[in-house]
Amino acid sequence: MKKWLREYLLNFCFLMLTFGTGVFYFCYYLVGLFFGFGMSFTLIGIPVLTFVMRSSWTFMNYDRIQTKFYTDITIEPVMKRTISGSFWIQAKGELADNRNWKAVSVLMLKFIVGIASLFSAVIFFIVPILWILAPCISSFADINVGPIRIDTLPKSLLMMGVGVLFAYAGSWAAKGAARWSGRYTQWMFSVCR
Repeated sequence: MKKWLREYLLNFCFLMLTFGTGVFYFCYYLVGLFFGFGMSFTLIGIPVLTFVMRSSWTFMNYDRIQTKFYTDITIEPVMKRTISGSFWIQAKGELADNRNWKAVSVLMLKFIVGIASLFSAVIFFIVPILWILAPCISSFADINVGPIRIDTLPKSLLMMGVGVLFAYAGSWAAKGAARWSGRYTQWMFSVCR
């Protein structure tokens, strides 16, 4: 039971982290790229774009470590190419490297995976907990499951039993959703090799 609960909570944390990082990556790269391209005529945008490109490998390695910790999916790291020379040579190399653009695009696409992870977390974690708490909640809140109104103790106890069964069955589905999200991280690395 303890192992099941630990895995259940790890899957929930991973799905929520996937949503959070997906939203962060999308916003970060959207703002960074638009600002960098918009300001590149003043030469302020070139360092911004260079920094944004360099950050993609840091974020990809963070995702790799996060996936290993939560889902035990091992992903081989991709070594970043180092460019020597003056700042402008490094900037040109960073902006011309096709792998950087692929990394940025797959990190931005993680937003869609994050939305799916949030949906999975709500369906497989939050809903069963609310159903389990139905006897406590039904006294001060209106609970309806479809056309059925949960307003008596027997109905709320039945809802609690269904919530326990759904939590157990949902744990398997949540594990699959967490693995799917981890496989996306694995796919990100295979695209950027």
